[in-house]
Amino acid sequence: MVQKAEKIWLDGKFVNWDEANVHILTHTLHYGVGVFEGIRCYQCHDGSSAVFCLDEHVERLFDSAHILQLNIPFSQSEIARAIKDTLKVNGQKESYVRPLVFIGDGVMGVHPQNNPIRVAIITWPWGAYLGEEGLSKGIRVKISSFTRHHVNIMMTKAKAVGNYVNSVLAKREAVHDGYDEALLLDPEGYACEASGENIFIVKQGILKTPPLTSILPGITRRCVLTIARDLKIPVVEERFSRDELYIADESFFSGTAAELTPIREVDNRVIGQGSPGPITQAIRSVFFDAIRGKSKKYKQWLSYVSKK
Repeated sequence: MVQKAEKIWLDGKFVNWDEANVHILTHTLHYGVGVFEGIRCYQCHDGSSAVFCLDEHVERLFDSAHILQLNIPFSQSEIARAIKDTLKVNGQKESYVRPLVFIGDGVMGVHPQNNPIRVAIITWPWGAYLGEEGLSKGIRVKISSFTRHHVNIMMTKAKAVGNYVNSVLAKREAVHDGYDEALLLDPEGYACEASGENIFIVKQGILKTPPLTSILPGITRRCVLTIARDLKIPVVEERFSRDELYIADESFFSGTAAELTPIREVDNRVIGQGSPGPITQAIRSVFFDAIRGKSKKYKQWLSYVSKK
Protein backbone atom coordinates (compact mmCIF):
# COMPACT_ATOMS: atom_id res chain seq x y z
CA MET A 1 0.00 0.00 0.00
CA VAL A 2 1.36 3.40 -1.01
CA GLN A 3 1.74 5.72 1.98
CA LYS A 4 -0.22 8.91 1.35
CA ALA A 5 1.49 12.27 1.24
CA GLU A 6 -0.36 15.50 1.91
CA LYS A 7 -0.27 16.98 -1.60
CA ILE A 8 0.05 15.98 -5.26
CA TRP A 9 1.14 18.44 -7.94
CA LEU A 10 -1.43 18.29 -10.74
CA ASP A 11 -1.39 20.52 -13.83
CA GLY A 12 0.56 23.28 -12.11
CA LYS A 13 -1.08 23.40 -8.69
CA PHE A 14 -1.14 21.41 -5.48
CA VAL A 15 -4.21 19.39 -4.59
CA ASN A 16 -4.95 17.18 -1.62
CA TRP A 17 -3.91 13.54 -2.10
CA ASP A 18 -7.47 12.20 -2.06
CA GLU A 19 -8.67 14.89 -4.44
CA ALA A 20 -6.13 14.19 -7.20
CA ASN A 21 -8.67 12.41 -9.38
CA VAL A 22 -9.31 12.13 -13.13
CA HIS A 23 -12.39 11.33 -15.21
CA ILE A 24 -13.12 7.70 -16.06
CA LEU A 25 -12.81 8.64 -19.75
CA THR A 26 -9.20 9.78 -19.34
CA HIS A 27 -7.67 8.69 -22.65
CA THR A 28 -4.49 7.18 -21.22
CA LEU A 29 -6.52 4.96 -18.90
CA HIS A 30 -8.09 3.32 -21.97
CA TYR A 31 -5.24 3.30 -24.49
CA GLY A 32 -1.99 3.50 -22.51
CA VAL A 33 -0.40 6.50 -24.23
CA GLY A 34 1.47 8.30 -21.48
CA VAL A 35 4.99 8.58 -20.09
CA PHE A 36 6.47 8.64 -16.62
CA GLU A 37 9.67 8.67 -14.62
CA GLY A 38 10.87 7.04 -11.44
CA ILE A 39 13.15 9.29 -9.37
CA ARG A 40 14.54 9.06 -5.86
CA CYS A 41 15.21 11.77 -3.33
CA TYR A 42 17.68 10.77 -0.63
CA GLN A 43 18.49 12.13 2.79
CA CYS A 44 22.22 12.68 2.71
CA HIS A 45 24.75 11.87 5.41
CA ASP A 46 24.77 15.47 6.66
CA GLY A 47 20.98 15.71 7.02
CA SER A 48 20.41 17.53 3.75
CA SER A 49 18.05 16.23 1.07
CA ALA A 50 18.89 15.75 -2.61
CA VAL A 51 17.25 14.34 -5.75
CA PHE A 52 19.40 11.84 -7.62
CA CYS A 53 20.04 12.76 -11.29
CA LEU A 54 17.06 15.13 -11.38
CA ASP A 55 17.94 16.87 -14.65
CA GLU A 56 18.68 13.57 -16.40
CA HIS A 57 15.33 12.13 -15.35
CA VAL A 58 13.40 15.21 -16.41
CA GLU A 59 15.21 15.23 -19.76
CA ARG A 60 14.27 11.57 -20.31
CA LEU A 61 10.65 12.37 -19.41
CA PHE A 62 10.59 15.00 -22.15
CA ASP A 63 12.37 12.69 -24.59
CA SER A 64 9.77 10.00 -23.93
CA ALA A 65 6.97 12.51 -24.45
CA HIS A 66 8.53 13.69 -27.71
CA ILE A 67 8.70 10.12 -29.01
CA LEU A 68 5.00 9.65 -28.25
CA GLN A 69 4.11 13.12 -29.61
CA LEU A 70 2.93 14.43 -26.27
CA ASN A 71 3.55 18.15 -25.90
CA ILE A 72 4.14 18.76 -22.20
CA PRO A 73 2.61 22.15 -21.29
CA PHE A 74 5.51 23.00 -18.97
CA SER A 75 9.24 23.50 -19.48
CA GLN A 76 11.88 21.11 -18.16
CA SER A 77 12.96 23.68 -15.57
CA GLU A 78 9.35 24.09 -14.40
CA ILE A 79 8.95 20.35 -13.91
CA ALA A 80 12.28 20.10 -12.07
CA ARG A 81 11.22 22.94 -9.78
CA ALA A 82 7.79 21.37 -9.25
CA ILE A 83 9.44 18.11 -8.16
CA LYS A 84 11.46 19.92 -5.51
CA ASP A 85 8.44 21.95 -4.43
CA THR A 86 6.33 18.79 -4.05
CA LEU A 87 8.95 17.25 -1.79
CA LYS A 88 9.08 20.44 0.27
CA VAL A 89 5.31 20.78 0.58
CA ASN A 90 5.08 17.18 1.77
CA GLY A 91 8.00 17.61 4.17
CA GLN A 92 9.77 14.59 2.68
CA LYS A 93 13.51 14.34 3.20
CA GLU A 94 13.59 10.97 1.44
CA SER A 95 11.04 9.83 -1.11
CA TYR A 96 10.26 8.19 -4.41
CA VAL A 97 9.06 10.65 -7.08
CA ARG A 98 6.69 9.78 -9.94
CA PRO A 99 6.15 12.43 -12.66
CA LEU A 100 3.37 11.27 -14.99
CA VAL A 101 2.33 12.76 -18.34
CA PHE A 102 -1.01 11.55 -19.66
CA ILE A 103 -3.78 12.36 -22.13
CA GLY A 104 -6.94 13.66 -20.50
CA ASP A 105 -10.56 13.11 -21.35
CA GLY A 106 -12.30 14.47 -24.43
CA VAL A 107 -12.75 12.37 -27.53
CA MET A 108 -12.47 8.59 -27.42
CA GLY A 109 -10.94 6.21 -29.95
CA VAL A 110 -7.29 5.60 -30.72
CA HIS A 111 -6.78 9.12 -32.08
CA PRO A 112 -6.89 11.48 -29.08
CA GLN A 113 -7.08 14.59 -31.31
CA ASN A 114 -7.00 17.68 -29.08
CA ASN A 115 -7.47 16.05 -25.70
CA PRO A 116 -5.45 17.93 -23.05
CA ILE A 117 -1.99 16.76 -22.05
CA ARG A 118 -1.91 16.61 -18.27
CA VAL A 119 0.97 16.32 -15.81
CA ALA A 120 1.10 14.99 -12.25
CA ILE A 121 3.92 14.67 -9.73
CA ILE A 122 3.41 12.20 -6.90
CA THR A 123 5.82 11.50 -4.05
CA TRP A 124 5.73 8.71 -1.50
CA PRO A 125 8.12 6.72 0.73
CA TRP A 126 9.40 3.58 -0.97
CA GLY A 127 12.05 1.35 0.53
CA ALA A 128 14.07 -1.33 -1.22
CA TYR A 129 12.03 -2.23 -4.30
CA LEU A 130 13.13 -5.86 -4.35
CA GLY A 131 13.30 -6.18 -0.57
CA GLU A 132 15.94 -5.30 2.01
CA GLU A 133 17.23 -8.86 2.09
CA GLY A 134 17.39 -8.95 -1.70
CA LEU A 135 19.29 -5.69 -1.73
CA SER A 136 21.91 -7.02 0.66
CA LYS A 137 22.09 -10.75 -0.20
CA GLY A 138 20.77 -11.01 -3.74
CA ILE A 139 17.57 -12.19 -5.42
CA ARG A 140 16.28 -15.16 -7.41
CA VAL A 141 15.45 -14.47 -11.06
CA LYS A 142 13.42 -16.31 -13.69
CA ILE A 143 13.93 -15.99 -17.46
CA SER A 144 10.48 -14.89 -18.54
CA SER A 145 8.31 -16.65 -21.09
CA PHE A 146 7.45 -13.15 -22.31
CA THR A 147 9.74 -11.43 -24.83
CA ARG A 148 10.80 -7.79 -24.56
CA HIS A 149 9.40 -5.41 -27.15
CA HIS A 150 10.77 -5.26 -30.67
CA VAL A 151 11.98 -1.74 -31.48
CA ASN A 152 9.40 -1.32 -34.25
CA ILE A 153 6.47 -2.66 -32.22
CA MET A 154 6.78 -0.41 -29.18
CA MET A 155 9.00 2.63 -28.69
CA THR A 156 11.64 1.07 -26.45
CA LYS A 157 13.51 4.32 -25.76
CA ALA A 158 10.38 5.87 -24.27
CA LYS A 159 9.41 5.16 -20.67
CA ALA A 160 5.85 4.74 -21.87
CA VAL A 161 2.88 3.71 -19.75
CA GLY A 162 1.68 1.05 -22.20
CA ASN A 163 5.10 -0.58 -22.45
CA TYR A 164 4.73 -1.79 -18.89
CA VAL A 165 1.93 -4.25 -19.64
CA ASN A 166 4.84 -6.43 -20.80
CA SER A 167 6.57 -5.90 -17.45
CA VAL A 168 3.46 -6.62 -15.38
CA LEU A 169 2.88 -9.94 -17.15
CA ALA A 170 6.52 -10.98 -16.71
CA LYS A 171 6.67 -9.95 -13.05
CA ARG A 172 3.43 -11.72 -12.18
CA GLU A 173 4.65 -14.91 -13.80
CA ALA A 174 7.98 -14.80 -11.96
CA VAL A 175 6.46 -14.12 -8.54
CA HIS A 176 3.80 -16.80 -9.08
CA ASP A 177 6.58 -19.29 -9.80
CA GLY A 178 8.43 -18.39 -6.60
CA TYR A 179 11.04 -15.94 -7.94
CA ASP A 180 11.73 -12.31 -7.04
CA GLU A 181 12.06 -10.84 -10.52
CA ALA A 182 11.82 -11.66 -14.23
CA LEU A 183 14.48 -11.21 -16.88
CA LEU A 184 13.13 -10.79 -20.40
CA LEU A 185 14.99 -11.76 -23.57
CA ASP A 186 14.95 -9.60 -26.68
CA PRO A 187 13.21 -10.75 -29.90
CA GLU A 188 16.40 -12.52 -30.98
CA GLY A 189 16.80 -14.43 -27.71
CA TYR A 190 19.52 -12.41 -25.98
CA ALA A 191 19.32 -11.09 -22.41
CA CYS A 192 17.58 -7.74 -22.52
CA GLU A 193 16.30 -6.25 -19.26
CA ALA A 194 14.12 -7.06 -16.28
CA SER A 195 10.58 -5.85 -15.65
CA GLY A 196 11.98 -2.56 -14.41
CA GLU A 197 15.77 -2.83 -14.31
CA ASN A 198 18.86 -3.07 -16.47
CA ILE A 199 21.17 -6.07 -16.02
CA PHE A 200 24.93 -6.48 -15.60
CA ILE A 201 27.12 -9.58 -15.43
CA VAL A 202 30.74 -10.05 -14.44
CA LYS A 203 33.01 -12.73 -15.94
CA GLN A 204 36.75 -12.94 -15.30
CA GLY A 205 36.82 -9.37 -14.04
CA ILE A 206 34.98 -7.86 -17.02
CA LEU A 207 31.68 -6.05 -16.52
CA LYS A 208 29.19 -6.61 -19.31
CA THR A 209 25.74 -5.15 -20.01
CA PRO A 210 23.45 -5.25 -23.06
CA PRO A 211 23.87 -2.35 -25.51
CA LEU A 212 21.25 0.34 -26.08
CA THR A 213 19.35 -1.61 -28.72
CA SER A 214 15.92 -2.56 -27.44
CA ILE A 215 16.50 -1.61 -23.78
CA LEU A 216 15.46 1.53 -21.94
CA PRO A 217 18.54 3.75 -21.45
CA GLY A 218 18.72 3.52 -17.69
CA ILE A 219 20.05 6.51 -15.79
CA THR A 220 21.34 4.33 -12.95
CA ARG A 221 22.86 2.09 -15.64
CA ARG A 222 24.77 5.10 -16.95
CA CYS A 223 26.04 5.90 -13.45
CA VAL A 224 27.16 2.29 -12.94
CA LEU A 225 29.18 2.43 -16.14
CA THR A 226 30.79 5.69 -15.03
CA ILE A 227 31.70 4.27 -11.62
CA ALA A 228 33.08 1.07 -13.15
CA ARG A 229 35.33 2.96 -15.55
CA ASP A 230 36.51 5.22 -12.72
CA LEU A 231 37.40 2.06 -10.75
CA LYS A 232 39.36 0.80 -13.79
CA ILE A 233 37.01 -2.14 -14.23
CA PRO A 234 36.91 -3.26 -17.89
CA VAL A 235 33.46 -2.58 -19.36
CA VAL A 236 31.84 -4.15 -22.41
CA GLU A 237 28.45 -3.22 -23.83
CA GLU A 238 27.38 -6.22 -25.87
CA ARG A 239 24.69 -8.86 -26.06
CA PHE A 240 24.92 -12.03 -24.03
CA SER A 241 22.81 -15.18 -23.96
CA ARG A 242 20.96 -16.70 -21.04
CA ASP A 243 23.55 -19.48 -20.68
CA GLU A 244 26.31 -16.87 -20.49
CA LEU A 245 24.36 -15.37 -17.61
CA TYR A 246 24.14 -18.80 -15.94
CA ILE A 247 27.95 -19.11 -15.83
CA ALA A 248 28.68 -15.51 -14.83
CA ASP A 249 30.84 -14.91 -11.76
CA GLU A 250 28.52 -12.11 -10.61
CA SER A 251 25.34 -10.40 -11.76
CA PHE A 252 23.19 -7.50 -10.59
CA PHE A 253 20.28 -5.29 -11.61
CA SER A 254 20.35 -1.51 -11.69
CA GLY A 255 17.47 0.95 -11.64
CA THR A 256 16.05 3.89 -9.72
CA ALA A 257 13.67 1.72 -7.70
CA ALA A 258 15.95 -1.33 -7.39
CA GLU A 259 19.14 0.74 -6.99
CA LEU A 260 21.88 -1.94 -7.28
CA THR A 261 20.41 -5.32 -6.41
CA PRO A 262 22.63 -8.44 -6.67
CA ILE A 263 21.38 -11.58 -8.44
CA ARG A 264 22.24 -14.80 -6.62
CA GLU A 265 20.29 -17.29 -8.72
CA VAL A 266 18.75 -17.54 -12.21
CA ASP A 267 16.44 -20.39 -13.22
CA ASN A 268 17.56 -22.44 -10.21
CA ARG A 269 21.22 -21.99 -11.15
CA VAL A 270 23.45 -20.31 -8.57
CA ILE A 271 25.37 -17.32 -9.94
CA GLY A 272 29.01 -17.39 -8.86
CA GLN A 273 29.20 -18.02 -5.12
CA GLY A 274 25.53 -17.21 -4.61
CA SER A 275 26.27 -13.90 -2.90
CA PRO A 276 27.30 -10.38 -3.99
CA GLY A 277 30.74 -10.59 -5.61
CA PRO A 278 33.69 -8.22 -5.18
CA ILE A 279 33.04 -6.10 -8.28
CA THR A 280 29.35 -5.77 -7.44
CA GLN A 281 30.25 -4.75 -3.90
CA ALA A 282 32.87 -2.23 -5.06
CA ILE A 283 30.46 -0.51 -7.45
CA ARG A 284 27.64 -0.58 -4.89
CA SER A 285 29.83 1.01 -2.23
CA VAL A 286 30.71 3.95 -4.46
CA PHE A 287 27.12 4.28 -5.68
CA PHE A 288 25.60 4.40 -2.20
CA ASP A 289 28.21 6.91 -1.08
CA ALA A 290 27.33 9.05 -4.10
CA ILE A 291 23.57 9.08 -3.54
CA ARG A 292 24.07 9.98 0.14
CA GLY A 293 26.30 12.93 -0.70
CA LYS A 294 29.46 11.34 0.68
CA SER A 295 31.39 11.55 -2.59
CA LYS A 296 32.60 14.88 -3.95
CA LYS A 297 33.53 13.12 -7.18
CA TYR A 298 29.87 12.54 -8.07
CA LYS A 299 28.29 15.60 -6.47
CA GLN A 300 26.92 16.64 -9.90
CA TRP A 301 24.43 13.77 -9.63
CA LEU A 302 22.65 15.47 -6.73
CA SER A 303 20.16 18.34 -6.88
CA TYR A 304 19.64 19.59 -3.35
CA VAL A 305 16.13 20.23 -2.11
CA SER A 306 17.25 21.38 1.29
CA LYS A 307 20.60 21.80 2.96
CA LYS A 308 21.34 21.35 6.61
